[in-house]
Amino acid sequence: MASPTFVIIGAGLAGAKAAEALREKGFDGQIVLLGDEHHRPYERPPLSKDVLTGKAERESAFVHPESWYADHDIDLRLGTQVTAIDRAAHEVVLGDGSRIGYAKLLLATGAEPRALPGAQDTLQLRRFGDTEQLRQVLETGSRLAVVGAGWIGLEVAAAARQAGLEVTVLEALELPLLPALGREAARVFADLHTAHGVDLRLGVQVAEAGPDGVSLVGGTRIDADAVLVGIGAVPNTALAEAAGLTVDNGIRVDAHLRTSDPDIFAAGDVANADHPFLGRPIRVEHWANALNQPAVAAAGMLGQDETYDELPYFFTDQYDLGMEYLGHNAGYDRVVFRGDVEAREFIAFWLREGKVVAGMNVNVWDVTDPIKALIRSGGTVDVDRLVDVSVPLAEVGTERAATPA
Repeated sequence: MASPTFVIIGAGLAGAKAAEALREKGFDGQIVLLGDEHHRPYERPPLSKDVLTGKAERESAFVHPESWYADHDIDLRLGTQVTAIDRAAHEVVLGDGSRIGYAKLLLATGAEPRALPGAQDTLQLRRFGDTEQLRQVLETGSRLAVVGAGWIGLEVAAAARQAGLEVTVLEALELPLLPALGREAARVFADLHTAHGVDLRLGVQVAEAGPDGVSLVGGTRIDADAVLVGIGAVPNTALAEAAGLTVDNGIRVDAHLRTSDPDIFAAGDVANADHPFLGRPIRVEHWANALNQPAVAAAGMLGQDETYDELPYFFTDQYDLGMEYLGHNAGYDRVVFRGDVEAREFIAFWLREGKVVAGMNVNVWDVTDPIKALIRSGGTVDVDRLVDVSVPLAEVGTERAATPA
């Protein structure tokens, strides 16, 4: 009997880690890894961090050495478009009309930058080519306009300021990172960029954007040598939708990362996954999900019973600020700070009904384990001890709610 073929659509970090996990878990059948780019799988955080700033070479972003795929018998096909999934035939259809049969299929199609209406010839940051264009601007330009004060926009703004450019950041909301962090913690990043000379314009609407600047609603004009648009991303669900899979803010999957078709899985930015600990589906567009989810998807493809319950995690580096975030702050009712917010050496905690639901450490290190433990404890916390820097985080402790008789 012929060995089964597993197909992975999407040759980014999630796709590459899924192929790796399948081999590590003993799968000896054929693995076909399909990517529409002409580069082998790479990680995206360096594109807005060390590769962009020149602190690291492009080679450092690749997930595996070039020889790894052949060494592990991975059929890596780059520059390959997948146009359809034929669920009835268990085949994927390629752009040249050829078909590949699959026993199990993983969708790791990621997300694409959200388009800005009225924008022409602006920059974005998602792929290697984007980073190369932006590096050219940092090396030769003098003025950069950034539309969107999210993570990508602010990281690029920091890189541009450190390269000596004048930077204007335009944001429709009243604070940067407001959806992600809420008002209390978002102010930290507004102050950070203002302190480093960024012209941060909040509550503004863009009318037009082009290669030489941005026009705002109301007539204000910001001239620039280049314009970067970073207003979020949209999950690449077209293949899944056309195939009749359940799609809702991404491809809906269960805690095993299985879609509405038992032979098709999804992982990474595109997956809106049931989360056993959070008790709700969540789609996270961050590196940690693309790194860690594929092992669970691989287990499911092999008929093993694993679930994904890692807490959402992301990080950023901007100027002299380094940050890690853990948890999910939806529905929080209080934010407290431990440490010195003005000096930007602190931990922020988001609480809901007295329980820690998320934590963010800023220039304070080696604290992710106790933060994670506080979140997972599920109990109410003594806030006075939580914010007291003299009390080790591991000793803060929580009280579980009394169980009804």
